[in-house]
Amino acid sequence: MKMKKMILPVLFGVVATTLFFYTFGTTQPKADAEGPIITQSFAAETGKYSYIWKIYLEAEDPTGDMSKIVSTVNQLGWGEYLARTIPIKPENRHHLKGYIQWNAFSSETPTLDVWTQITVKISIVDEAGNESNAVVFPLTLAPGQRGESNYKLPPPFDRGDVSVLGQININIFSPFMGPFDSPVP
Repeated sequence: MKMKKMILPVLFGVVATTLFFYTFGTTQPKADAEGPIITQSFAAETGKYSYIWKIYLEAEDPTGDMSKIVSTVNQLGWGEYLARTIPIKPENRHHLKGYIQWNAFSSETPTLDVWTQITVKISIVDEAGNESNAVVFPLTLAPGQRGESNYKLPPPFDRGDVSVLGQININIFSPFMGPFDSPVP
């Protein structure tokens, strides 16, 4: 008798959990929809702490409804930070070319160890929820790096017609801070 009374709540819990993750935990692209495509990308692979890192992107969307740029930062020794989004301006929803910037320093920690490794994953999402191909950029914080003077922009970003698309607002932490440590103000 006890077993029969437990089956219904357990079954209900399994169904509710499945529906929750199916509905809210994934992006379900439509089979006939065409989503955005990142066609070109570039970023330097090294920079020093406090470096303003520029990630260059060119993307297009046949339906012209690109909505936001999604960025996820992963730091070796710390883990993945919450994803951040940058809204796309209406004039860039069909085609965009420019850069997003991230200031590779943090108000949460005064310094980071040399050779800290960070990876940023970028994708673009349209109004229908379709996600583009993802591009991944590694960044190693190395001593003596000066940023843009260390590299030449490849085409099509070398033509001078690139603009700022937005900024990634993520403060990174020292890997030696525990998950319950209070960050340095």
